Amino acid sequence: MTVTLADVAARAQVSPATVSRVLNGNYPVAASTRERVLRAVDELDYVLNGPASALAAATSDLVGILVNDIADPFFGIMASAIQSEIGGPGGRAGGERLAVVCNTGGSPERELTYLTLLQRQRAAAVILTGGAVEDAVHVAAVDTKLRKLADAGTRVVLCGRPPSPDAIALTFDNRGGGRQLTEHLIGLGHRRLGYIAGPEERTTTRHRLEGHRDALAAHGIEDDPKRTVWGRYDRRAGYDATLELLRRDPSLTAVVAANDTVALGACAALREAGLRIPDDVSVAGFDDLPFSIDAVPALTTVHLPLSDAGARAGRIAMGREEPPPGGIATVCGELMVRGSTGAPRE
Repeated sequence: MTVTLADVAARAQVSPATVSRVLNGNYPVAASTRERVLRAVDELDYVLNGPASALAAATSDLVGILVNDIADPFFGIMASAIQSEIGGPGGRAGGERLAVVCNTGGSPERELTYLTLLQRQRAAAVILTGGAVEDAVHVAAVDTKLRKLADAGTRVVLCGRPPSPDAIALTFDNRGGGRQLTEHLIGLGHRRLGYIAGPEERTTTRHRLEGHRDALAAHGIEDDPKRTVWGRYDRRAGYDATLELLRRDPSLTAVVAANDTVALGACAALREAGLRIPDDVSVAGFDDLPFSIDAVPALTTVHLPLSDAGARAGRIAMGREEPPPGGIATVCGELMVRGSTGAPRE
């Protein structure tokens, strides 16, 4: 027999309206009453009619998390932290939200499709992670989608993404981190630095490269175009790009990679070329992903607090933390100096 809201109310000895308030989380309820209702829900294995509830409310219990690639630890760490913050107390039925991770694969079209689907589902919140595509038409289309979501009552939060007019943004200081890395290498004495950039159309790529170039300019070092190679944010791209950099300029003493995964590929290529790290060539990454400290040698990198930023985005999306002043906060990275960088050989 199907368990009804009235059954839960009778078991908890409260009115059906009180049960509804607890489950929807839209009205203050005494802690002891809330606990009785949740216990009754668990004992009776009551399942809320999601579609009917969504029709009655402005939004549903669904939260969309957009990522570029869930297999990439950069996105996986943020998505996991976000999901840990969007559930109800103790993972129980009252106030629980269903997290849907939308893997765009870096496709602008797929990103827009997911936003449309989440709008149709009246998502309670939508969180977009990572850098954006730098295309004026796409940016305008995304901004329009986010405006429609916000107007319908959906909380929109950006995590590690540039600001948008109708969203709360926790941005990463990729430019500052890029400058820190290159400043570190210059401080060790390096003057011939190769750079492996990410996809040209991504904001993260541009900002990190700008930081690198700022550091070169500040020290009067020429930004030689042949010392920059573009590629994907993966190990193979780092491997191939490093071989290309060595072909163009065998005198390089350091390689700065777009992220830690790319840096691993760079290390593999250098070893195959018979070069030692950091004795012959220093290598630096970005993000401080979990494997970076276990690389041999451990990677010098910029630590981004991905888990903390994701958790904060989740709390803001659920209304459990106030948005930052002006709706925008900058998350800064921290330089982690490890064994993969050292002074260049004379």
